[in-house]
Parts: sequence; structure tokens; C-alpha cells
Amino acid sequence: MKFKGGIHPDYHKLTADQPTVSMPLLKRYVVPLSQHIGAPGKLIVEKGQEVRRGQALTSPAGFVSVPVHAPTSGKVKKIGEFPHPLGKPQPGIEITADGEDVWCEEIVGHGNWRDLEVARLRDLIRDAGLVGLGGAAFPTHVKLSPPKDKPIDLLILNGAECEPYLTSDHRVMLEHAAGVMEGIGLLMRVLGVEKALVGIETNKADAAKALEAACPDDLDIRVHLVETKYPQGSEKHLIYALTGRRVPAGGLPMDSGVVVQNVGTALSCYEAVHLGRPLTERIVTVTGSAVKDPANVMVRVGTSVAEVIDFCGGLTGSVGKVIFGGPMMGIVQFNLNAPVLKGTSGILCLAESEISQFEGSPCIRCGNCVDACPMFLVPSAMGLLVERNRFADLGGYHIMDCIECGSCAYVCLSRRPLVQFFKRGKLEWREHLKALEGGVS
Repeated sequence: MKFKGGIHPDYHKLTADQPTVSMPLLKRYVVPLSQHIGAPGKLIVEKGQEVRRGQALTSPAGFVSVPVHAPTSGKVKKIGEFPHPLGKPQPGIEITADGEDVWCEEIVGHGNWRDLEVARLRDLIRDAGLVGLGGAAFPTHVKLSPPKDKPIDLLILNGAECEPYLTSDHRVMLEHAAGVMEGIGLLMRVLGVEKALVGIETNKADAAKALEAACPDDLDIRVHLVETKYPQGSEKHLIYALTGRRVPAGGLPMDSGVVVQNVGTALSCYEAVHLGRPLTERIVTVTGSAVKDPANVMVRVGTSVAEVIDFCGGLTGSVGKVIFGGPMMGIVQFNLNAPVLKGTSGILCLAESEISQFEGSPCIRCGNCVDACPMFLVPSAMGLLVERNRFADLGGYHIMDCIECGSCAYVCLSRRPLVQFFKRGKLEWREHLKALEGGVS
């Protein structure tokens, strides 16, 4: 199935054929307490305490919360405010490495996932600090706990990786195909479903072949190639492309009987059970014309972006932007001391000459944004309402259905900052609803 709208940007998959390389052990890591959607964990270590790799540094602060873990063995040097990828300093834990890189003695494999109780598997996934590795960073155990009134009959694995430049999921599928497939089986068991689909864009056909070859005989997992089109990796659009099911407006995938997980998340779930290892590192694509040696790098959570870039030969020429993630939905970094998080899929370094400047020229009503919007919205009208501070009218245009994919801004002839408009518009619309609930006109 093909979804309406979307775009075909230049993909610049510079590192697709480059095997993953690992960074050497560093002297210092800063692990932020806030790395996922939901409540940050509660601190359970103190300054001066010795820790080992994989040791929990926090405990969950509620159902939608997971712990963070030490990326290596060493000593807690400081607990305080540190630079964070979201821009504002956030609480974090600075660890000075002892050079031994010793795993916590409590980390042991838990056996074959086929033999463990479902509740036990879900607890192991939570305790390993697993979140969605595709960028959203939603706690995995929560997704695996759908309400009883929303029965799930299908698991979908997202291997689309539609963002330009990024290739970390591609390398996961090529280099860890067997682990990914075992992870899918584990997730199927937790959800109680008999079937799973994997969606991979046609520009990664080699990954599809690798997964098909690694599929266990006892699992009904089918790998499908889908059109190379942005934003194919959006949950709602991937569900439609693979099944024809539509997620209702304002709804979640579970409202259509589906749970979607990232392929990297599936691998991490398998490793959390099979090896007992929490999420302390991930593959990050370091790419763009402004970095000397683009690469796929295994990076430990808490490594500063500056150290990752240095490992890849450093920056070259005039750098315009450094982005966590891809060019469409990534977050621009203002401090290269910010650390890699669990959800950091890429570090994109763009030259000054490549940066598009949004001038905010008046809308010429060409309709390009309407054609490109994969959510059947009218971005031009929504942008005008935000500009004119008519936030109370945004609900009629379903602004909360916007997935902020940036397709509208990509095709806008006037170079209008539409995504920024919609981010503000959502905030103002929420405030408007609160005012209505409080009886304020």
C-alpha cells in the first residue's frame, strides 16, 4: 500500500556500506537522568561511589519510567546540571572511568526467552532501561503493556530508516540479523501475537535478505520491502503501507491492533534477556560533509558529541549545523559537550553552504505543502493561524495530528518555518484547552 503525500529528498546514505566500529574507552562520561519520554528515574547512587558497567544509577519513578546505567566502571565524580541535547542543562551523573571496564557482577544471562514467563520478560526489559531506539525513546515495556480493551494481533518492526543520512538501523540489520529476529520472537511472546511483519525500504534490500535468512523456523515473521519514501518510517504510515489499516485521528497504533517497535530495540531486548545486559551503548551514524571520516560508531551512552566527532577525524571547513538525528526531524546542537543518549541515532554535521535559511516569506498559496503532507492536513492554513495568534482555531485544522515530519517545509517555495510554527501551535492549543477546562474564556 502507498500512503498519500510524503517526499523524496536526497538520501545521502554515505555510511550504508561501512561496518560499525567501536570507540575506545574514554576517561569520562556524563549520563543524563532524563533520556526518554516519561518521568526520569530516581537517583540511587551518590558522589564518590564506585560503580561498575551496567550498574543501575537510577530506579524507575513510575510506570512510564526506566533506569539509566553506568556505561563503564569507575567512580561517580559529580551529580549536577550538565549540557543536554534538548538545549537546557539537565541533571546528570559524571563518571570517571577506572580503565578496567568491569561489568556489574549482577549482570548474567537469563536463559532462552522461550522458557521465561511473559511478566518476567517484561520486567527484564524495563530493568534494562530499554526505550525505542528509533528516536522517540518511549519506554519499551510500556508499549508491551497494552490495555485489555485494546487487543493486539500484530507486531510490526520498523526497519524503514527513512531519514536522510542515517544508517544505524541498516547496520543493525546487516550485522546482527540473528539477534534482531530472536528479539522479534521475544516481543511476539510478550504481546501474545502469532505474526510479525518487518518493513524495510527498498534501498536496503540487503538488510531484508539478511533478516529473512536469519528467521527461526518456529516464528512467523515476514519481511516486506516498502517504497523508499519519506516519512515511511512514521508508525502510522508504515502500518498502512504493510497492512492497509488506518490509525484513527488522535489515536495510537494499538487502536488498530498493532504495536510497532524499532529493529534496534528488538535486538536490545534480546540482549537484555540472553546476556542480561542493560542499554549502555548503541550504534550512532556520524555523517555529513562537515565531518572528516563519516562512520557508523558503537558509542556508549554519556559520550560527548565532541568526542564522537573527534573519533571520526573531527570537523572540516565551515560548519553550519551539528544535528542529533537526521536533517528532517533532528535537533540542532548548541553545545558539543552534550552527551549521546539512548535515542541518539545519528550525529549529522552539515557545512554552512548546505544550510537552508528559513526567511519566513509570505505564503503564496501554491499548495505544495498540502500535497506533501502525509497526514491529510492543510499546513499553509495552520501556519497562517499561528502567525496571526489565532490559536483557538487550530483545533479545527487538527494540528495535534501533525507528526512534525517537515515534509511541508521541505517543499515550501517561500521557505516558511512551518514545523516551528506547528510546535508552537501545539503548545498554544494545549494551553487553550486547559483554559477552557478551567472555565477561563
